[in-house]
Amino acid sequence: MHIDPLLIIELLALGLVSGFLAGLLGIGGGMLMVPFLTLILSGRGVEAGSSVKMAIATSMATIMFTSISSVRAHHKRGAVRWDLVRGLAPGILIGGLLAGAGIFALLKGAWLALVFAAFVSFSAFQMLLNKKPAPSRQMPGPAGQVGAGAGIGLLSGLVGAGGGFVSVPFMTWCNVPMHSAVATSAALGFPIALANTIGYVIGGWSLPAALPGAFGYLYLPALLIVASASVTMAPLGARTAHAMDVAQLKRAFAGLLFLLAAYMLYKGLAA
Repeated sequence: MHIDPLLIIELLALGLVSGFLAGLLGIGGGMLMVPFLTLILSGRGVEAGSSVKMAIATSMATIMFTSISSVRAHHKRGAVRWDLVRGLAPGILIGGLLAGAGIFALLKGAWLALVFAAFVSFSAFQMLLNKKPAPSRQMPGPAGQVGAGAGIGLLSGLVGAGGGFVSVPFMTWCNVPMHSAVATSAALGFPIALANTIGYVIGGWSLPAALPGAFGYLYLPALLIVASASVTMAPLGARTAHAMDVAQLKRAFAGLLFLLAAYMLYKGLAA
């Protein structure tokens, strides 16, 4: 299978930048990968609706690799709340499988792009408002965490992101410190990506390949190149996160999300 050298360069650059941001912001890199993969696939003749779906599924699959790399760096600093990972992960697996194997296949690519834009914009506003949570508010109990996890897994599967755009604001709203929320979100990226990727494979099993190397909704060359590049940069992003103050981190997170939401809104309306 021949791959255009320019495509390899584009995917390597995307992997390096998204890996760094995955470590820095705990967003799994998907918020960046989905718009740019959509652009790259559209430029190679993939129909607009299909390019959005392939970008979402491929982005999610790469998060399995970046999550492991990023969380190791955060764990060394003792920032990951493993008790919250254990509480949220069962719901995440249920929500992720439901999204990837069912809802994703039924929705049109244009609608998925609009859902992506709406939720990313909402997350950015929450970060910029910087409302102080009620001092008495805590994370919900076991049943509440399973329910919250199911919501995070479901939304992540529909937009191809590691869940940080929902889980980081949710945890900070429950008085989890920002650095712990980012680190814990990075750890949650693996069960989110695993459940949804299994769902995408089931949902896209019988689809014809849109490009050489495509397997249902997954574009395997992009998965291999982006994942290998992003894994090398995620630890650097995680180290940088611990050197920045919380206010800087929130502004960086929000600014990035607004830009990507605007692009996906444009793609959704165009499709």
